[in-house]
Amino acid sequence: DLARPAYPAELFDDLGELAGLRAGARVLEIGCGTGKATVPLAERGFEVVCVELGEQLAAVARRNLAAYPRVEVVGAPFETWEPAEAGFDAVVAFTAFHWIDPGIRYEKSARLLRDGGALAVVTTGHVVPEDGDPFMLEAQDDYVAVGEPWLRPPRPDEIDGISDEIAASGAFAPVATRRYPWEQRYSAEEYVAVLDTYSGHRTIEQERRLRLYDLIRARIEARPERAVRKAYLFILDVA
Repeated sequence: DLARPAYPAELFDDLGELAGLRAGARVLEIGCGTGKATVPLAERGFEVVCVELGEQLAAVARRNLAAYPRVEVVGAPFETWEPAEAGFDAVVAFTAFHWIDPGIRYEKSARLLRDGGALAVVTTGHVVPEDGDPFMLEAQDDYVAVGEPWLRPPRPDEIDGISDEIAASGAFAPVATRRYPWEQRYSAEEYVAVLDTYSGHRTIEQERRLRLYDLIRARIEARPERAVRKAYLFILDVA
């Protein structure tokens, strides 16, 4: 909850407009995590039901959302959960939709929506713009040093959302897409903290992972500013 970035306010404004949502709209959020995106949804007056698989994540979300009585956090897998009342105005997912069973996620989302309801999916890309901080490129040497493959981080124009996948599902059309470049500044400890929330890093064998983090900390501390500017690209697809 402390390490992950927030989402741009403009993204939520666009989501509400593209999905045709007004205050009081019923929204189902898949995989709310700690409520990073749920709070802005609640602030816009939506009634939100969140389905979160992780019990500890759901507990943090409930604390973060305690001021919003029209938000409910349900601890359950989306694949097996069924609401007491369907007919939602929108189903939304923020950096979580890819975890849902591909054979279920579109069919079930469509089934839980009212006629004409919207699916809104936000994906997050880790990118290096041409004018951005090259740290992610430089740090690839540290990954190689601990036995991880060298991977060139993509440019923003090399990242797409999931509009083609949504259209191919046959359950939703048309798709509107919006893109939001975002930059976050991190100290060495903050940068390592956010890396340690990513499944790709969590699955590295512990000794190698901790060695990698030591190398990355040292690389950041050796910089004049002792900080990193990390670039993200959030992509919103609404159908």
